[in-house]
Amino acid sequence: MESAADYLPKNLSLTSLRTAAAGCHGCDLYKYATRTVFGEGRARARLLLVGEQPGDSEDRAGRPFVGPAGRILHQGLEAAGIAPRDIYVTNAVKHFKFIERGKRRIHNKPKTIEIRACKPWLEAELEVVRPELIVALGATAAQSLLGSTFRLLVSRGRVIAQPGLRAPVVPTIHPSAVLRAPDSETRHAEMRKFIADLRIAAKALATGLPPAA
Repeated sequence: MESAADYLPKNLSLTSLRTAAAGCHGCDLYKYATRTVFGEGRARARLLLVGEQPGDSEDRAGRPFVGPAGRILHQGLEAAGIAPRDIYVTNAVKHFKFIERGKRRIHNKPKTIEIRACKPWLEAELEVVRPELIVALGATAAQSLLGSTFRLLVSRGRVIAQPGLRAPVVPTIHPSAVLRAPDSETRHAEMRKFIADLRIAAKALATGLPPAA
C-alpha cells in the first residue's frame, strides 16, 4: 500500500511539502475530499499544534482550523497568552473524511491505516518547523504521536517527553469537543479546562523547555 512517504520531496521545506502534498494519493481519502489541507504557520514556530483532520469548512477553504473548531482554538490560544506568530497548525490526516447526510458532510473518524499513511507528512512538518513543544488536539492526534495505547483523558494537560519525538507533547481535547458539549454550562466548563491545558503549554514554552531526544 502507498503512503505519503511515496510523495515526499527530496528537499524539505514548507513550500515544497505543501506543493507535494497537494498531489498525494497515499490513501483513498483523496478521492472524496475537495483538496489536501496542509499545515500553516511560520517555519521555526515555537509551538506546533496537531489536530485530527480537516473539517468541512477547512476542506472547502483549503486551510486548517478556519471553521467553528478553529474559532474555539484561537480563542483558547488568546486566553492562554500564546501569540499567533509562535504557532504552526496542522492535522494528523490531511484530507477530510466524511459521511454524507443529505446536503451535509459529517465528520467521520479516520482509520488507523489512514493515519499511518499520512504520518510522513506530519513527521516532515516536525522536521522542518522544529518546534520546542507540540500540542496534540484530541485523541487521534495524541495517538498518532504517542502511540495507539495512549489515553487522552488520563494524561491530558501533562508535558510528555518520549524518545524519538522531535519535541515534548502536551495532549488536550480537540476544540470541537467544546462545541459538542450538551449545554452552555458544560461548554463553559470544557472551555475553561481547554484553556488551562493551553496555559500549561504556554508555561512550558516560557521555561525554555529543551526538545526531546
